[in-house]
Amino acid sequence: MESKKLLLAISGGVDSMVLMDLLSRLGMELNLAHCNFGLRSEDAAKDEALVRSVAVNYGLNLHVIQFDTKAYAKLHRCSVQMAARDLRYQWFEELLKENEYDYLLTAHHADDNMETFFINLSRGTGIDGLCGIPEKSKYILRPLLPFNKEEILSYATGQKLVWREDLSNQDYKYLRNRIRADLIPLLKDLNPSFLETFESTISHLKGSRDIVNDRIKALKDLIIEQGSNSDPYLMRFKVDKLSEVSNNVAYLYQLFHPYGFNQYKDIRSLLSSQSGKQVYSKSHRLVKDRGFLLLSKIDECDDAETVVELQENQKSIALDGGQLLMESIHLTKRWSHERIDTGPETAYFDKDLLTYPLTVRKWEKGDYFYPIGMAGKKKLSKFFKDEKYSLLQKENIWLLCSGTHIIWVIGKRSDNRYIVSDKTKNILKATLNI
Repeated sequence: MESKKLLLAISGGVDSMVLMDLLSRLGMELNLAHCNFGLRSEDAAKDEALVRSVAVNYGLNLHVIQFDTKAYAKLHRCSVQMAARDLRYQWFEELLKENEYDYLLTAHHADDNMETFFINLSRGTGIDGLCGIPEKSKYILRPLLPFNKEEILSYATGQKLVWREDLSNQDYKYLRNRIRADLIPLLKDLNPSFLETFESTISHLKGSRDIVNDRIKALKDLIIEQGSNSDPYLMRFKVDKLSEVSNNVAYLYQLFHPYGFNQYKDIRSLLSSQSGKQVYSKSHRLVKDRGFLLLSKIDECDDAETVVELQENQKSIALDGGQLLMESIHLTKRWSHERIDTGPETAYFDKDLLTYPLTVRKWEKGDYFYPIGMAGKKKLSKFFKDEKYSLLQKENIWLLCSGTHIIWVIGKRSDNRYIVSDKTKNILKATLNI
């Protein structure tokens, strides 16, 4: 840690002041970040002034920012507390990247951990929520978690540190403050060793979580197939294996809550539903596709009907998941038909048979084409079924069209009516680069 560049979130309260003093005494390369949320006017200004003064006294680099937190909360329709959290962590991430800091440090302590436990318990949570605040998560370190508030105050007093009390910590409209002021003192009165027994309980819960995680990891190896770069889904889950486990709602929670899902009974119903049924979270969706549940990001599942015109001299267009490159070739005696590569990612057309502008669009119900290598026409829906494409694969199919005719199911199959023949004089080569 001695060689790491650290960023400390400092409010001016006793917790962050103690952590700053400890890290400074250890000779760490320390930088400070202070947020003024503009919520307590004069008090917030005094907090900022104290932090600026202390930074000068300790010879530490300080970043300060002022937010219009109420405006952000109104714009994003969230609580002021949530707005303040979003704003500060977005800013912290920016500071880490811009200044190449290794870690962000926060001054959460054992009492904060206990309060978080009861907040999560009151709102409903799984085992992760009951395990409290982690000492390390991604780029965030919380060195004071082993210490309680009384120990922190004792150190601050002994070292004659200066700090400011945040008056909002006494506001009863916040659940955390009610738990801190009413519930925890009652529990400590019932059991003077409550903090120690609580820490023991958290340790047991973390052990139980490790067992659960080991079981889920073993199950994932049996039921999950990761998608490749060319697949429109992140992963797919084997329905038969999921259906075999006992109390599958509990397993569904562990498997899918990291992706924002909370409709576990709906997910369970997907296991026995027909193909095409879907369940959404804010960021992902699950689709039943024959013997699998397909997981994908919502922004990768946009099925909006998009039509792009392609002019005669246009060289390329960008598609979701690739780029379509167009090349005109004049057929000469030196150009051999053996050079025609009819693989899935390259197609050749008789250019003189085409009507410009060409268009690129998603497929629609009732679409048909004349697949190369087959006799007669075929509906795309039947073609997809025969090729065993999933719902997500079908949604991500693009079509290259000349007028109302489909000339290429891009990356899949060309239309027989527009392929190069002995009569062709000019060729259009189309290549899908993924």
